[in-house]
Order: sequence, then C-alpha cells, then structure tokens
Amino acid sequence: MQYRISFLLATLICLFNFALTGKAQNTNTDASSKPVILYSGTAKKYKIADIKVEGIKNYEDYVLIGLSGLTVGQTITVPGDDITNALKRYWRHGLFSDVKITAEKIKDGEIWLKIWLKQRPRISEIHYNGIKKSEQKDLEARLGMAKGMQITPNTVDRAKILIKRYFDEKGFKNADVIINQQDDPKNNEQEIVNIDIDKKIKVKVHRITFIGNKAIKTSKLKHLMKKTNEKGKLINFFKTKKFINKNYEADKQNIIDKYNELGYRDAMIVKDSVYQHDKKTVNISIQISEGQKYYLRNITWVGNTLYSSEQLNFLLRMNKGDVYNQKKLTERTSTDDDAIGNLYYNNGYLFYNLEPVEVNVVGDSIDLEMRIYEGRQASINKISISGNDRVYENVVRRELRIRPGQLFSKEDLMRSLREIGQMGFFDPEKLQPDIKPDPTNGTVDIGLPLTSKANDQVEFSAGWGQTGVIGKLSLKFTNFSMANLLHPGKNYRGILPQGDGQTLTLSGQTNAKYYQSYSVSFFDPWFGGKRPNSFSLSAFYSKQTDISSSYYNQSYTNNYYNSIYGYGTNYNYSNMRNANKWLQMFGISAGWGKRLKWPDDYCTLTAETSIQRYMLKDWQYFPVTNGNCNDISLGLTLSRNSSDNPIFPRQGSEITLSVHATPPYSLFDGVDYKSYYKADGTITQTNENKLHRWIEYHKWKFRVKAYTPLMNPVTHPKCLVLMSRAECGLLGSYNKYKKSPFGTFDVGGDGMTGYSSYATESVALRGYENSSLTPYGSEGYAYARLGLELRYPLMLETSTNIYVLGFVEGGNAWNNIKNFNPFDLKRSAGFGVRIFLPMVGMMGIDWGYGFDKVFGSKQYGGSQFHFILGQEF
Repeated sequence: MQYRISFLLATLICLFNFALTGKAQNTNTDASSKPVILYSGTAKKYKIADIKVEGIKNYEDYVLIGLSGLTVGQTITVPGDDITNALKRYWRHGLFSDVKITAEKIKDGEIWLKIWLKQRPRISEIHYNGIKKSEQKDLEARLGMAKGMQITPNTVDRAKILIKRYFDEKGFKNADVIINQQDDPKNNEQEIVNIDIDKKIKVKVHRITFIGNKAIKTSKLKHLMKKTNEKGKLINFFKTKKFINKNYEADKQNIIDKYNELGYRDAMIVKDSVYQHDKKTVNISIQISEGQKYYLRNITWVGNTLYSSEQLNFLLRMNKGDVYNQKKLTERTSTDDDAIGNLYYNNGYLFYNLEPVEVNVVGDSIDLEMRIYEGRQASINKISISGNDRVYENVVRRELRIRPGQLFSKEDLMRSLREIGQMGFFDPEKLQPDIKPDPTNGTVDIGLPLTSKANDQVEFSAGWGQTGVIGKLSLKFTNFSMANLLHPGKNYRGILPQGDGQTLTLSGQTNAKYYQSYSVSFFDPWFGGKRPNSFSLSAFYSKQTDISSSYYNQSYTNNYYNSIYGYGTNYNYSNMRNANKWLQMFGISAGWGKRLKWPDDYCTLTAETSIQRYMLKDWQYFPVTNGNCNDISLGLTLSRNSSDNPIFPRQGSEITLSVHATPPYSLFDGVDYKSYYKADGTITQTNENKLHRWIEYHKWKFRVKAYTPLMNPVTHPKCLVLMSRAECGLLGSYNKYKKSPFGTFDVGGDGMTGYSSYATESVALRGYENSSLTPYGSEGYAYARLGLELRYPLMLETSTNIYVLGFVEGGNAWNNIKNFNPFDLKRSAGFGVRIFLPMVGMMGIDWGYGFDKVFGSKQYGGSQFHFILGQEF
C-alpha cells in the first residue's frame, strides 16, 4: 500500500515539475529550453526581466500585460500567489477561453515570462427567431449584444434572463429561450448567434380567490388589484388580464395599503399561491389575516421648537378617536402640498426629519409620539445647470426663484422647475433636481439637469379652393435673438441668431393674384433682460379679389349641359378673377406686459394698442361693401396661469379676463346716426358704408380652464386629468345705431385655434358644423361655452406627446346681447386624440355628436369630424 502511494506522488511531481501554466501543468516537455520549476521545492523570489504576450492580435501588448497586474521590474515569488492572481484576473474579465503563463528563462535572479491567451470569439451576426420586429428592437436595446463584441458564457446567461424577463412582463410567463453559437465559415474567430424564442401562449388570470377577508369585500379587493384582473368579466373589459409577476406583487401591496388606510395596521398576506388552471390561464389564491382595527388615542409632539403642538395638530388633521389611517398620516406629514414637512422645507429646514413612533398600544388604541428633528436652516451654496444647449444660461437663470445665498425653499424650487418647463425649450417631464445637502456646513448644492427639445415650428400646407391651389408657409422661431442680429458668427445657428428666447414668426399664404396674406410678429418675454416685462410687435397685410360673374355663368352652363347631354364646356380660368372687386386689410399692433405681485405672481397684466384699416371695393360678402373702415383700439388683459405643463397640464388653472375698446366716436362727433336709418329700420348701402368709417365697439371676454388630476401626478405621471372649461364673450356698442359688424363671434365647428378673420373671432363647438350657430345675418354679439374633457396621456416623450380625450360640452351664440342666456346651450359629446410634434406643434382629430337643433334644424349637428391645428385656449 505504501508503494502505491509513493508511486502516485512521484507521478504528480513529474506532471508539475517543468513549467508554470494556467492549468498548473507543463505543456512543453522540452527540458533543454525551459527552466524547471519544482512545486514541491522551496519558493524563490525573482525579478521580472521581460513579459511577452502571444495568441491575441486585436489588442496592444501593454494593454494585455496590464490586465495581469504584472510589470517588468516587479519581484515575484515562484511558485507563489503572484502568478495565480494574474491568472485569476484574466479569467475574471471573461474575454479569454484559455490562459497560460510560462517561464521562458531564469538567470541570475531574473525571470522571463510568456503569457499565452486564447480570445473568445466575436459576434459576426445575430439572428432572432420567433418574435416580431418591434420585439426584436426592444430586445436589442435591452441586451446590448451587437456585432463585433465578444461573446462569453456570462453574456449568454444574461441575455437569457433578460429575454425571459421581457416576455414575462408582456404576459408570456412560459417563454423558452435557446441561444446557439456556431462558427462563421466566412470570418475566422467569429461566431453566428441564433436566439430562438418560443413565447408560448400569454398567461391570463382565470380566477382570484380571497380567504379570510371580512372588513373588505372580495369585489373591492379585486378592484384594488389594478393590473391583475380576471378574464371573462365585463367589468374588466378595458383592463389588462395578463398575469405579470411584477404587477402582481405591486397589487398585493395595494391590498395591504388599503387595510392600513382603514386602520388594520396588522393586516398581512399570510399565504398566496399562483397555480395552473389550464395552458392559457392561472388561478390565484390569497389568504389574508386582517387583525383588529385600531384608533388613535393620544398624539404628542417631541422636539418641535419652531411651531407649537397646536399648530402641528391643526396641519396633521388627525384627532383622538380617528381611525389609525397610515396613508393619511404619510400624506399629512410629507406628500401633500400643505404637509407638515413642506412647512419646514419652505422655511429653509432642509435637514428636518419627522418620525411617527407608536409608543403605546392598548387594546384597539394607539398612542403616537411625533419625534421631530428640526436641525439648522440650510442656505443655497451653488446652483448648477447642465444639459442646456438651446439658450444662453442667463435666460434660464432669470426664470429661477432660487438664488445662491438664499434659504432653501422647496416651494421656490418647484416653482423654478415649473417656470423652466413653461419656457418650452426643455422637456418638463424630465425635470428632476439634484439636491445635495451638506449638514456640516448648513448648505445645499442644487443641480438642474435639463433635457433640451426643439420647439421651432414650420408649417407648409397646400389646398385646393375655388380659385386653384392655395399655399401657406409659416416659420416660428422661438429662440430668436434680436440683439445678435447684426453680429453674425458664433451666435448664429443656421441663418438666424439664437439664444435669447425671443419669438419671431413669419407667415405667408397666397393663391397668386386671387388671394395674398402676409404677417410678421415679434415677442420678447423679458424686454430689456432685467425684469419679466414682455413686449410684442406684429404687422399684417392681406388682399383678396372677387370671382367674376362670367365664371359663375360659365360654371352654371357647364353643369347644365353636362346634366342634359353628358358633356360640358371647359372652364376658362383666365376669366375667374375680377380685379375690380377686392378687399384689402393691413394692421399693426404693439403690446407690453408686466408680471404682477398681487394677488400672486402667476398673474400678468398686458396692454395692447392696434391699428387696422379695411379697404373695400364692391365687396358683396359683408355689410360694408365700399370705402375705408378704420379700427383703432386699446386692449387690457389680466391673466393668471398656474398650470404645471404647457403641453399636457395635470394641475393648475388658466384664467383670462380681457377688454378691447375703440374710442366712443359717436359720443362726441355730433352726428345723428339715427338719421341714417329709414322709418322701417332699414338702412341703405351708402349709409351703411358711411356708418362704419370709424369702427367703434367694446369687447369683453372671460375664459377659465382648470386641471384636476384623478391620481397623484407625482407618483403617477401618466394619470387621468379632468379639464373643466367655461368662457363667454360680449361685443357691445356705445350707440345702438352704430353696432359694429367687425369683431363678432363665429361659433361652431373646430374653431381653428388662434384663427381670426377680418370680421369675426372663431369659437369652437364640436359636434356642429363650422359657423353653424352664427350664419350670415345672425352674427354673434354674445356667446357662452362650457365643457368637460377627460384626458389620458399615451406618450410623454421629448420628441412626441400624444394623449386621448373624451368630452362633453355646450355652447351658443346670440345676435343680441339682451338675449344672452348661459343656460340655453347646444350640447355635444365625443372623443379625440392630440399629437404634439416639436416642428409642427399641436394637431389632432375629434369626433363629436351634436344633440340639439340649430335654428330648428338638425342638419347642422349630428355626427361631425373636426381637424385641429394649434393649441386651443
């Protein structure tokens, strides 16, 4: 027996006695050229004289040697841990399939090493089998596997896990993933990776069973499970029925949170199981231990010096005898806008902490001790802005309500984020401040990482009208810089100077000789750059000619012969234009606005003066047919906008009250306008033209919108939002015999947001045809509109915003202000979608159904489609 043991030992020594290798064996048996290393002998120290690398072509030698941790001149022990650790480092990187380190020469206390590496193959092609192209794109982004990268066992294992997790989130709980590697015959040391995926059938929920629930009905518990619902139930028709483990875990927590809200602090899920019902569905069984219901007995405050216990109890809104509602406790201490935490944070106490402690539980009663650490006030040390490549930094900083040296205020910080979002240059959905408190110095650094987005808009459209093709081109530059206009160079991006956040709009629309319209406008939100005082300037010109009567006669003749003989004559387009009948308009306006401090700084007061001139010649489409009409008016607008997002608001409101008025010429010009009318109240065309040479009116409008989130927008950015709207307008006169035909309200249809013709202001009322409530002869001198809109966002990305909506609304218009009745409205309902693209703006389509008769007829209501361009107030 001893002889056999000695023989085995001798054999092992022979296997290890010639070299150092990654596998602890000598692969080169040429003893004459390689030194002999005896692992059974005493370890010796050597100085590394040289290191060579073989087997790898794609990397520099110094990079590969660096991975080993060995360097020339280093003293190592042989045999010892230095070589072993070097081998471990190579294996740890996972880039090599074989590693060997050998001693090539040993002389005079120095050692020459050779590192032999075999590289793992690289990927030449990746083939996904069994899935859709969209799923393949998602997986490519998740896996990070790409052509040219090395493939390792870890890469394969990670890919399998991520693929199964991806399909598990989509409801394919039983998906199989097989990853095969094969040599690429065309490329040496490269492999083709085949990823075969069998998604199997989506797993849905067949039945959910609850055991032990008494305080909450089973139907209520099922309702709490937002994303785990039973199939085959009408109540769940619009809900997801797929079983996804991640959503299931979240839904179980929803159940416990509800019990805690009702006072059952000890409620817990004792046991739950998910088991197969058939190949397509699973059953879920949940056993609940409710425990007893608890109530508050005593609430005491400890550590508060700034605010009395009575003040804090008032803010807490939880009293003795109330149900021990843990959800309300969290809301009133930290998450609500008027929570106790915000009281401290808004006054600089950033290091404040509140810990509710249950100090005594007697029967069903709980004593709470509210332990407060107030700490010292924190001042702002530094505010850094990153990610801004759109405007000058001072343009962003002037919108901030926080400054270095000020006390920290959460309210001011959130307001600053809101103002940055309202600028339109940055994605409001990605505004997340980076707050770095320093308790030692009592300071805080605030970082504002911004995600830029393009918001310049280009509109190019063409349509076919009675007189041929009508083309429109509109350019809106929202980051214009007037100060740099004469300083070309680095301040220019493209053909225009940019960086100051000013808006320049150029627009042109033409139908050659028949119709032309041009406009230009400029708006500076910080005129002068020091205060938030706005300045605006705009001008426009348009000309429209009439269509000749010969064209109408030819069109009639053509239709007549076509109906009788089946053919007609050709249109003579050269005779269409009647250059002797036209309407020309031009105007200019200037405005100035100031941000107010009372009643709060969400309010703005704007003053505007405008001059418009209408020149008509034989224009039969308007009460005034010949002559010049002049409109000089002054407007005042008081507005308040506290909405949190310019594209998809979730909370806040928008309120506008405006009045535009001309001088009351008829009160001091000494003209008896009653004499213009005949005894029967009619007026001749000549007198009609003279009557409105100087237009006079006073126009009042009130509009309000309010946004109410139906879920917490902080925790649920994609939440349902209820938008409520109310608006009305009146166009009055100083003299009942000089009632202005200009500036009336055109009610019905899509409203074409922001569009105003020369005589009317469009007001949308979906479900009815355009202008159906105010046809010619029944112009609107008063209108009212009420509405509710339920919105839900489908996509809120930097480049695209999409949301769907359902609406109910009512509106009406009256030819006489005395008949104004906000309860006599034409009702409608419908649904639609909105898409916001940075280069295009807001656009959408609505379907509405008008329920009421208009002027005794239903032909103007019923089913109507409306195309929306622009963002409506």
